[in-house]
Amino acid sequence: MEKLKIGISIGDINGIGLEVILKALLHEKATDLCTPVIYGSSKVVSYHKNIIEDEVDFNSTRTADKVYFDKINIVNCWQENVNITLGKPTELSGKYAYKSLEAATHDLKHGMIDALVTAPISKEAMHMANFPFPGHTEYLTKELGQGRSLMFMVNDGLRIGLATNHLPLREVAGALNKELIMEKLQLMNNSLKMDFGLERPSIAVLGLNPHAGDGGVLGDEEESFIRPAVVELKKKGMLVMGPFPADGFFGSGQFRKFDAILAMYHDQGLVPFKALSFGNGVNFTAGLPHVRTSPDHGTAFDLAGKNEADPSSFRQALFLAIDIANNRKQYHEMYANAIQKRGEMADVDGEDEILREDEN
Repeated sequence: MEKLKIGISIGDINGIGLEVILKALLHEKATDLCTPVIYGSSKVVSYHKNIIEDEVDFNSTRTADKVYFDKINIVNCWQENVNITLGKPTELSGKYAYKSLEAATHDLKHGMIDALVTAPISKEAMHMANFPFPGHTEYLTKELGQGRSLMFMVNDGLRIGLATNHLPLREVAGALNKELIMEKLQLMNNSLKMDFGLERPSIAVLGLNPHAGDGGVLGDEEESFIRPAVVELKKKGMLVMGPFPADGFFGSGQFRKFDAILAMYHDQGLVPFKALSFGNGVNFTAGLPHVRTSPDHGTAFDLAGKNEADPSSFRQALFLAIDIANNRKQYHEMYANAIQKRGEMADVDGEDEILREDEN
């Protein structure tokens, strides 16, 4: 199979981003499986290369169309010297994280790279640099022209998606409704088929309130719109169940019976996810026209410059990006073959239906 070009944004230059990037790319399989393209600056990369005290050979270039396919490549997004202040979010660290992300996203949109892996940013630093989004997910959803996406945390068979992303807890209930939950579940279902190769995925939906509302005693959101969303999608043929009380669902191990889980808010999904998989989890933005993954940890300013950061999660993010990009390619080829066999054209919205008809 042809090697993919995987773009990498460097995240906050004062954190552990470049340390875990370089350590992950030193893995023997990294450059065998893909051509890494780091968006940043050779000078900044060299600074962090000295921290890990390991030999890293890379090719420096101005554009992603001039890369060496068997090397680590650096696309220089700026030429000026940068003041690195390890362990601290600054306006400059936010500025250059933004520059890296912009350049990588541009090339992703225009087919210069096949997928994007983003290193952690500091929301504080990005705010100082006037980054007008809560995080990567919201920025990429807008820039890639999709208008909708799903934050999907992945570690082998454990997959947890979020109905709401980076919202203060007090705003969660007001942001949820039947239409949003149905949209997120449909995005999840489509991703499980296209990106993970699951023919008929099973999905669990968590309740918002303790004990999933306890029959309305602890809140009515479950009966007002969560359960109705589940029922309507069941009628459309999706294998979706719930709402389940979140505590017992994970505590009893029931989560192992499902291919994926939809949580209602950030910590409801990420607390159990990180408890079960920390160090190997991946954040995947499902529903976008292009593949984007990231490690499941932050900038870890307290570890910056100490050569102690674990690259496992970033390595998994890199490998998952490769897997999903290849799965999508195979899925779309199956669709094209099904269309060709039928001798007619159909729009992309009918892709799953065409594939099912072709299998019958």
